[in-house]
Amino acid sequence: MKKFEVGVIGATGMVGQRFITLLADHPWFDLKVLAASERSAGKPYSEAVGAKWAMKTPIPENAANIVVKDAVKDMAEIAKSVDFVFCAVDMPSDEIITLEQGYAKLECPVVSNNKEHRLFPDVPMLIPECNAEHVAVIETQRKRLGTKRGFVAVKPNCSIQSYVPALHPLKEYGISAVLACNYQAISGAGKTFETWPEMVDNLIPFIKGEEQKSEIEPMKIWGELKDGVIVPAEKPVITTQCLRVPVSDGHTSAVFVKFDRKPSKEAMIKAWAEYKGEPQRLGLPSAPKQFLNYFEEDNRPQAKLDRNLENGMAVSIGRLREDVLFDYKFVCLSHNTLRGAAGGGVLAAELLAAKGYFDR
Repeated sequence: MKKFEVGVIGATGMVGQRFITLLADHPWFDLKVLAASERSAGKPYSEAVGAKWAMKTPIPENAANIVVKDAVKDMAEIAKSVDFVFCAVDMPSDEIITLEQGYAKLECPVVSNNKEHRLFPDVPMLIPECNAEHVAVIETQRKRLGTKRGFVAVKPNCSIQSYVPALHPLKEYGISAVLACNYQAISGAGKTFETWPEMVDNLIPFIKGEEQKSEIEPMKIWGELKDGVIVPAEKPVITTQCLRVPVSDGHTSAVFVKFDRKPSKEAMIKAWAEYKGEPQRLGLPSAPKQFLNYFEEDNRPQAKLDRNLENGMAVSIGRLREDVLFDYKFVCLSHNTLRGAAGGGVLAAELLAAKGYFDR
């Protein structure tokens, strides 16, 4: 695989920081440009991020001295200097749409962590192990934007990336209804315990917008390509609750599922163990070798023990048992800033690179 030169837009935020750590030694992607708001522009990255650096490892050497550019004012310069960009910005929604489409129209592909383009019917929203075929809609999007190379691809909300992968291999049994209670780590809000002491010994039973995204986005993941766009699935019916809990990293979901054709417990565990997606078949650098991992122990998965499985890119499942209202219930876990955010974005970019979407 040829090397691609990449930029990170929104480099000082928590997800931007995570992108930078993942790109430090990436075999396919060379970090060349960092961009953020006007107040950070013109400063070396180490100075611009300063005390906001929230990763457990130091700022990578290849990023520390890069002079930060203005994500908006320097857009044309940035677009010319890289093969594509990752985007994780904190801006009003209309400004994010303008920003991301602006880069795309300058023939610079965008792999976005932001929510604003997720439900566009010609924008692929990728969990690469589940819906790699959706990249085909990029050709429709390019026609809409009037571009040859430029496009926007997104990753879905972090809340769905524990339970959607766990349900995906079970679709052959006809999933009719899902209840998912999602217990979300504070890093999902861009916080640490140092910056959000109110979360110590606390639980907040509401996260703005999360439940709507958690119920709608899986339907696009499971949608079909038709007439050049993604048509969302009509089943299953999904209802969710999302709560903020005092955990640093790792979103846990308690999942209840009803089937048209109820499988055996053994068949479900076998489906999880044997499932491989396109990233595994292609051997993408960030792909976990074992995507779905089932634990027999009653007290697993645990965020502290299991969130970093396979470099934080695997999904952990446990406590599978029959239910009196639904057919089965189980618990699953994913690392929200790795699999659920920057890591998922990098994996999506690897898939796009392998399929030739960044080629000139």
